[in-house]
Amino acid sequence: MEVVSVRCPFCQEADSRVIDSRSCEDGSSIRRRRECVACKRRFTSYERVEERPLLVVKKNGTREQFDRDKLLNGIGRACEKRPVSIEAIEHMVSQIEAELRDRNEREVSSMIIGEMVMDKLRDLDEVAYVRFASVYRQFTDLNGFINTIDQMKQK
Repeated sequence: MEVVSVRCPFCQEADSRVIDSRSCEDGSSIRRRRECVACKRRFTSYERVEERPLLVVKKNGTREQFDRDKLLNGIGRACEKRPVSIEAIEHMVSQIEAELRDRNEREVSSMIIGEMVMDKLRDLDEVAYVRFASVYRQFTDLNGFINTIDQMKQK
């Protein structure tokens, strides 16, 4: 197998060996199982095509680079202690990122991203949807929760 320079997360050795490579479900990245040449521990790395930067325009008008991990963490928090697999969450994030990049716009509003997440969470897990909505829509009282639940019941 090929020896490459990906630092081992355990011992920081620069060389690791690829044991297995698989295309991820959506075909946008490659998952590689690696073994450190020095300590022999195994870890996973992902290889993805470098995309042009996508900027997110926040509510206050500031801009920051799209962060896939930030989206993963936000959805993950909403799905905590729910029967939603990490694979389902990663697939959702991949779908959202692909849809954003397909728009061929260099900037996207955080509100658009939030609505995309809520649309997908509504179908995946209703409790996670309400949790995400409570943070995204900044509920300040019980009526916000009740209105969101009533909207879900109507759909």
